[in-house]
This record gives sequence, structure tokens and C-alpha cells, in this order.
Amino acid sequence: MKGCLLTGYPGFLASKLLKEMQQRNEDTQFALIVHPSQLDKAERLAANKQNVRLFAGDITKDGLDLDAEQTEWLKEHMTHVFHLAAVYDLAVPKKIAEDVNITGTRNVNTFAQSLPLLERYIYFSTAYVSGKRVGVIKEDELDQGQTFKNHYESTKFEAEKLVAELKNVPYTIIRPGVVVGHSVTGETVKFDGPYFIMRFLDRLRYIPIPYLGKSEALFNVVPADYIVDATLCLAQSEDAVNRTFHLTDPSPYESRELYRMVCNELLGKTPSWTISPALVEFALSISIFRRFFKVEKEALEYFRCTSQYDASGAKDVLAKGGVQCPDFKNYVSSMVKYYKVHRRDPDKLIQVK
Repeated sequence: MKGCLLTGYPGFLASKLLKEMQQRNEDTQFALIVHPSQLDKAERLAANKQNVRLFAGDITKDGLDLDAEQTEWLKEHMTHVFHLAAVYDLAVPKKIAEDVNITGTRNVNTFAQSLPLLERYIYFSTAYVSGKRVGVIKEDELDQGQTFKNHYESTKFEAEKLVAELKNVPYTIIRPGVVVGHSVTGETVKFDGPYFIMRFLDRLRYIPIPYLGKSEALFNVVPADYIVDATLCLAQSEDAVNRTFHLTDPSPYESRELYRMVCNELLGKTPSWTISPALVEFALSISIFRRFFKVEKEALEYFRCTSQYDASGAKDVLAKGGVQCPDFKNYVSSMVKYYKVHRRDPDKLIQVK
């Protein structure tokens, strides 16, 4: 890779991706498109990093809001584009999701098409563009007439369609499952997504712990380091050109079993009774309960998702590069340990309304 353009910095995955690429590609030039609101943080994190240039830009604006000199430099140096910038909030309002996820991706697509040295465009979608579909979801499927649980899903779906329709652009579309912290260190930037289980259990630690229903749905989590390693493998594989890959757990656990493992690690207890998910959802529709448990109601949908994400294409290509997804049972302890140490860190807590 001679030159890599990243959006989404200083977000968690973009930061980890940059760090790993720097270690593997010492002579690569890195260009980071950073929203002005994140520029101070980005400058602190990127200080003393070799071959890194920050560009204050905005993907929701034409030309990414870059000036002519900046654009010309990028055209002269960039061979790879990694588009990670998006709104990931499950409760995001429609207009914001459309501006960032759809309009933003359309603008990055246009910019990528203007790069004469472009060798690969890597777009980060999500496995949940499947919406409310059930059963087996294949990597080469996208528009199956599905409906969606929230604006995050629907706008990522529309954005992925824009990428898949590109002509004369060698793209690779990444569809991660629910991303958690590093499988060894447990490090993560926010206690969102599946961490709601830990926050929920924290509040119930002094009473007999309930299961959240009897669902046998699969809960598909993947550690951040697997996403980074797999992305870099796919970005350099000719087998990945103009293809879409599920970076999901090829052997996911049922929600109930995953919940039990987290409970055992966090509290040293095993759940002993079952509460109706409908009751939990009703409670979380009331703001005082959401703030008490620090859980958004939308998170429950993913705990009872009955989709099965076929990742055979990713598994085959990644095997050639020696990359495989860790088993959740082997890193749940790291995940919980990190949470215990940092659960009161204000910068890692999500704001629940």
C-alpha cells in the first residue's frame, strides 16, 4: 500500500486499523479525513505518528470539503481508501443517519472514483443490512425486500447499494457483526452494544439473576482485532475484489449461553430464573428505567435476532492469510476484565436518554 485514505478517524476501529497498517507498512503515506469537531482529539492521538497527514473535512459535503491543494495531493498519493465514517447509534434520527451514512458514502464514492492510482476501495457496512430477515443470510445477498429495525440499518443498506453499484472501482465490502473489544486486552472505546448485558447485570448483582427470555437466537459478536486483521487480509487479496464478506462469528453462541458466560465472568453467578423479554422492553420504554440500567431499548433487538450469517466466503479467503475468528469463550474473560476496570470511566459510558 503506497497511500491509504481513511475516514472515521479517530474512531475506535479506524484508530486500530491505522496502528496495525503503520506496523505493517512503514513507507505508506496515511491521510485521515477528520471532521472538524474531532480534529483536536485526532491531533493528540496522531501526534508523533510517522507518515500521517490530517485533513479537516466533512464527508457530507461535496469533495469531502477539501480544498484544491489537498485534493491534488491525495490524487497523487492514495492507492487505497478505507471508508469507516458512519453514524452507528441505533437510536439515531433519520435525517442525521441519511446525511452521514448515505450522502457521506455517495461523496466518498465519488472521491474514490477520482483517484487515478486507486487499487482498492474498502467499505465498512454491517451484517445488519439484512434488517428483519430471518434464517440464513448469504454474503452475496443484499436487497431481498427486507424491512429494518432502525434508521442505522436502513441507511447502511442504502449506502452499501451505492458502493456495490460502482463501476470500474475495485471495491471490497466488509459486513462486521457486533464488534466488541480486543480479544486479548479487552480494550474498547465505548461500553455500547453487547456491553448492555454487563450494565444490566451490574444493576442486578444483589438479587437472583434472571435470563432474558428463552430465546435460542444467535448473538453474533466479533472482537476488534479480528476485524482489523481480516480487513487488511481482504484489502490485499485479489480474491476479495468486488465481493462482500460477513466478518461474523462462524460459530456463534445462542444469546442465552452468551449471557450465561458473561454473567459467570462478571458476577460469579449463573442465572436461575427467566424474565419475559416483553417486560424488559416495556421497562426500557420508560426513560427512568433506561437511565437506571444504562441500556437503550433498541439493543434488545440484537439479543433475539434469529438471522444466521453465512461467512463461508470470508472464511475461505481469510484461511489463505492465516486469519480466523476467535471463539467467544476464549476472550469473554478479557472483555469482562476490561469492563470491570473501566466501567466508571466517563468517556466510555454512552448517554442514555
